[in-house]
Amino acid sequence: MKKILLLIIILFPLQTFAGDPPTSRATGVFLAFGVGPRLPIGDLANSTDLGYGFNLEISYTDNEYIPFFLFINLGLEQYPGSQSFYQVSDYSNFSTNAWPVNLGVRYFFTPVLEKIVLLIPFVEFSGSFTYFKKLHEFKAGTGRNNFVEDITKFGFTAGAGISMFILDIVGAYHFMENNQFISVDLRVRIPLYINL
Repeated sequence: MKKILLLIIILFPLQTFAGDPPTSRATGVFLAFGVGPRLPIGDLANSTDLGYGFNLEISYTDNEYIPFFLFINLGLEQYPGSQSFYQVSDYSNFSTNAWPVNLGVRYFFTPVLEKIVLLIPFVEFSGSFTYFKKLHEFKAGTGRNNFVEDITKFGFTAGAGISMFILDIVGAYHFMENNQFISVDLRVRIPLYINL
């Protein structure tokens, strides 16, 4: 009798006797590196030229509880002063360095292409806290003293992009009072932990 029961178990898969299979659960932690240009707009564009930025990101997802990725992003950005600003002001040098911290969510839509290469559109939103260090240097003879200005600001970011999951291209609008810019980043994502 035991041999017959063993033969039945081997010949018929377990799922024949089971009810509906459990839903697939996926969790993961990912590390990403990004780099790209920063285009100042609004008041920031009056004194600075095209800048650049680097960022490092940790993201997490658990599709059983949340339908999106949570992320924290740390960055470094630099904006040089513009030549037109130097011509109409007392400045000989003006530069802005920024260290943003963004906390947000990213939602991936259904892939638009799966056969040749995986292309997944996504949107992301985050709140941001940024520390700015602005260098103010003036032309000789103006009677003004050079100084460094430290500022902190809160703001938000909204972006959209396309992902091959390991490689993303994302454009975003960043808003802070008197410091708005558009970024375009190329981001490389490395899985640190995945459980499917």
